Amino acid sequence: MKVLVIGQGGREHALVWKLAQSASVDEVFCAPGNAGTGEDGTNVDISGTDATRLVKFAKDNQIGLTVVGPEVPLMAGVADAFLDAGLPVFGPRAAAAELEGSKVFSKQLMQHANVPTADFQVFKHADAAQSYLQDREATSFVVKADGLAAGKGVIVCSSRSEALRAIETIMVERAFGDAGDRVIIEERLVGEEVSILAMVQGKTIIPLETAQDHKPAYDGDLGPNTGGMGAYSPTPLVTPELMDNIVSEVLVPTVHALKKDGREFCGILYAGLMICGDTPKVLEYNVRFGDPEAQPVLMRLKSDLAEVLLAAAEGRLAEIPALEWDQRPAICVVMASDGYPGDYEKGRPIRGLEDAAALEDVKVFHAGTIKQGNQILTNGGRVLGVTAMGDTIAAAKLRAYQAVKCIRWDGAWCRKDISDKARD
Repeated sequence: MKVLVIGQGGREHALVWKLAQSASVDEVFCAPGNAGTGEDGTNVDISGTDATRLVKFAKDNQIGLTVVGPEVPLMAGVADAFLDAGLPVFGPRAAAAELEGSKVFSKQLMQHANVPTADFQVFKHADAAQSYLQDREATSFVVKADGLAAGKGVIVCSSRSEALRAIETIMVERAFGDAGDRVIIEERLVGEEVSILAMVQGKTIIPLETAQDHKPAYDGDLGPNTGGMGAYSPTPLVTPELMDNIVSEVLVPTVHALKKDGREFCGILYAGLMICGDTPKVLEYNVRFGDPEAQPVLMRLKSDLAEVLLAAAEGRLAEIPALEWDQRPAICVVMASDGYPGDYEKGRPIRGLEDAAALEDVKVFHAGTIKQGNQILTNGGRVLGVTAMGDTIAAAKLRAYQAVKCIRWDGAWCRKDISDKARD
């Protein structure tokens, strides 16, 4: 079987790498891909949102399964185009992908389905949002742009003045473009975040191993939000009892509410949760593998990913055997370009990738990279996801950061505390 992965980030490199290990897979293509996907698969120069050309490529090359990686193609209806052409695809239709594409839709669906989440208000105009803030006794808020903003549209505010400034940034200065047509203001939850990813097809929900992302840019969870500066799996915070609660109180009612609304889901449902005491509350939903959560989670997966995703695409997810996992933890450390999550330069040569790859139980996943001649250059804000396994979380962390130390480019940086929460 030939497989096509759509996207060009670290998540897509992890998917290409894992799918290529399947006994049933002859070749993995990635459109448009990056330098890393070009090493573990074959890159195809087609934009991830060009549904017409992607469908034609799949037909011409007898692709047996297409996996849509990022949220933007899903919201653009790429999965719809494949389904309408009768081609197997793993990823939800655009109507179901609105769960991530619109935070307003997501919060309203949670409200109607009685899924635990923070109290919220929706605003279409900056002056109304600012007036609301002025009237609140609370001084700690979270302000969210409604639409997609590459993981940067959520601003956590410790004061009223910060929240007022966030409204200005999103709705007046239009920092995230049309994503800021509406904003949500919600109470700031206090607790610890976890990422729960589950494969969903129809009524079948299969949770994957747990993970914990690190969204803020700097050590100690300081600084602005990013697309994610690292992750580890599993997180000891999620006990079997808590997972049962998450499935019954969060995942099941959400999947049911989507189906009731005519938006049946097939793909990865990702719940970003805040654990407040013993209660999980949904911060946001995504409709695809997390990035960087996919890297450590897929590194630990022992089951044949291609067979699992094909079963979901063909409506057979309920028939697959229980997923098998490597019990060792895995840690992914994101190496970023100087300036990220703000402005950054591209085109800087990366050194030491071979040295890092030579380390045992290490895989360097590419995110923002491009190959020119024999050189691999930076081509994004989050450049690499250096991922390692170990017998303990401490051992996995040590190995991951040993690999990080092998790699250099001008302006490279990373957080130094990925996974420390698991050992507090």
